[in-house]
Amino acid sequence: MSKVAADIFVPDGLREDPALARTTHLGVVAHQDDLEFMAFHGIAECFEVKDRWFGGVVCTDGAGSATSGPYQALSRDELVRVRMEEQRQAARVGRYAFVAQLGLASATLLPAPASPLVPALVRLLRRMRPQVIYTHNPADKHETHVRVLVAVLAALGSLPPEHRPQRLLGCEMWRGLDWLPDEEKTLLNTGGKPALAVALNNIFDSQISGGKRYDLAVMGRRRANATLDDPYAADALDEATIALDLTPLIGCAPDDVVDFTLRYAEQFRRDLKNKLLKALSC
Repeated sequence: MSKVAADIFVPDGLREDPALARTTHLGVVAHQDDLEFMAFHGIAECFEVKDRWFGGVVCTDGAGSATSGPYQALSRDELVRVRMEEQRQAARVGRYAFVAQLGLASATLLPAPASPLVPALVRLLRRMRPQVIYTHNPADKHETHVRVLVAVLAALGSLPPEHRPQRLLGCEMWRGLDWLPDEEKTLLNTGGKPALAVALNNIFDSQISGGKRYDLAVMGRRRANATLDDPYAADALDEATIALDLTPLIGCAPDDVVDFTLRYAEQFRRDLKNKLLKALSC
């Protein structure tokens, strides 16, 4: 299998190896803009903090995104170049340790371990010691997102313990996680740097002007998560992203993610049933 060539961009010009080695918070996502829309908690945690650095890995080329308006006339290759440059600009604004863009076509993300993404991730992860990794959650409805998650789990499972993160968080994107049992939600505070969030979101004009108002949708979801989390308490946060703690899956068998996810779905089903029956009872 041919080696995946990563486009690694280091905004402050540091050499690649120390740039990757300093990474404490890492996002591994499917598309350009997923880091900013989904893993903003990690970006904000590291922004202008001397001993914390956020790094990002974007797995696909983003060529399949919906486009209209000023971007609809672009060829596939032109759109890929635009999206790559937008991601580099986000790395500059967010002061990332690095951003690696693997440029894989979504169709090449075969089931792990056959996916070329798995060895590519292993090579990158061996150069880091991230404390936290943000990736897609297993209940996401975008198939490419789920395949990236499965590849992340496969890659982490093949690494020695010292290269594994302390926490692996599956964040919401193409499906919210407000349906999780309250005790299973990991609420990530994303309200501390609103100007940074807006600045990062607005960089991805090829998506926003191209017909998808991700900027408004993501900020609305964060606000809704904070306000609608608890009907009986005042808001503890201004904005929040909900994540599912996937740390127990690190090093497990590949199929364990299925039972792990369905367990939460079954809890949701039971909760629905119990509340309806209670409301119907005399």
